[in-house]
Amino acid sequence: MLTRRTFLAGLALAPFARAWAGVVGDMQPKLLVPKRSLARFSKHLQPVGRALEMEDYYVWCNSPIYGPDGRVHLFFSRWPKSKGMGGWLNSCEIARAVADTPEGPFTYAETVLAPRGPGYWDATTCHNPHIQLVDGKYCLFFMGCANGKTDTKRIGLATADRLEGPWTRPDQPLLLPGEAGAWDDHCTTNPAFVKHPNGQYWLYYKSWNTQEYQTSKHPTIRGNRKYGLAIAERLEGPYVKHPGNPVIDFSRLGDNAENKQFEDAFVWREHKQFNLLARDMGVYNHEVGLYLDSKNGTDWAYPKVAYLPLREYGVQEPPAPKHLKRYGRLERPQLLLCNGKPEYLFCAAQGGKYQTASAFIFRIG
Repeated sequence: MLTRRTFLAGLALAPFARAWAGVVGDMQPKLLVPKRSLARFSKHLQPVGRALEMEDYYVWCNSPIYGPDGRVHLFFSRWPKSKGMGGWLNSCEIARAVADTPEGPFTYAETVLAPRGPGYWDATTCHNPHIQLVDGKYCLFFMGCANGKTDTKRIGLATADRLEGPWTRPDQPLLLPGEAGAWDDHCTTNPAFVKHPNGQYWLYYKSWNTQEYQTSKHPTIRGNRKYGLAIAERLEGPYVKHPGNPVIDFSRLGDNAENKQFEDAFVWREHKQFNLLARDMGVYNHEVGLYLDSKNGTDWAYPKVAYLPLREYGVQEPPAPKHLKRYGRLERPQLLLCNGKPEYLFCAAQGGKYQTASAFIFRIG
């Protein structure tokens, strides 16, 4: 969790955070970002552009990996355009696309996981793909949903010897929610994974409390999203929840604390420490990303800003259509690693050629 020292350091940044949202000119919003709030990571991002714009689909959750063929294989979520933005919860599948270089163009190759229908834990949706090579095996962490409602979201793990499959699909989820009343009794979702140097398998997951969700005064961000950690001695589990969970909890950060939360974590190890990217949900601003680091993977420093809205990178897009409410912000950050080092950042962004959603890529220079 955030330590007392890092929590107090965070409070010192609060006046800067409140000063962020401003307006330049009559129409164009502009973020006023104090230099001390920007992570070093954010200063190396060079926009490449959109990828995987599909006329009949929303595209989300873009997780890249280099294959043995040297090409980039991109595992992503997609659902029919006819379902609208909310279709991710009841009509989503996980697919794979391939490109010769990280900057594309990417070509759809196949659907990897599709909803299995009534009676299965992943009956209505397969979402949140996160691909890694672990112990010589390709591991596709993902979220499944049984009935199109958030309280049946569960994390699963599919495995394969090759990126082209076939994939061994789990009959049961990898991680279940906590007991009634626990901070994580609502669901398990948004998986982030890292193999610890000690040989253990560490799975980070998002959840929240059902009662908080039901009684929230903020219907657009009900509950308070926090992150827990579950650890296993074997890749397949069982995964045992860390006794100090939630390991990241922003609900105590000053005024209007219910609104301070986050999601979409990506965790990796570099420079002998744990590093984390995520989407901000009120610590600073709902349009930015967060960067955190930790020496031990359980005590995390106060977040800095990892990335900004698309407009801050000079990206010119048409005005937001009425049906897209998250227009211009970047979500689901996933890194393409080369020898363990971040090379490209892949995010999801509403809009694009077909006014749905697509991948957006940054080179890390």
